[in-house]
Amino acid sequence: MSRKCFICGKKSISGNSISRKGKAKKQGGVGKKTTGINKRKFRPNLQPKKIVHSGTIKKVLVCTKCLKKGKVEVALSKPAVS
Repeated sequence: MSRKCFICGKKSISGNSISRKGKAKKQGGVGKKTTGINKRKFRPNLQPKKIVHSGTIKKVLVCTKCLKKGKVEVALSKPAVS
């Protein structure tokens, strides 16, 4: 499984982690100086869930935002006994 939400398609995006040194101007310093820039990844909060998709139960990765909004019909882990 790829790191991608099955419902909305949310996936990892890249960005930068910026290291700064010094005291901010508004705190009486001469200003922050950038000392290094490193690449990093912003990953979505994906959870493995068993969902009902077109009548079948499928195990997929779903982001927590879709779970909270109720966009997913989560399959019951154990069938109900009556």
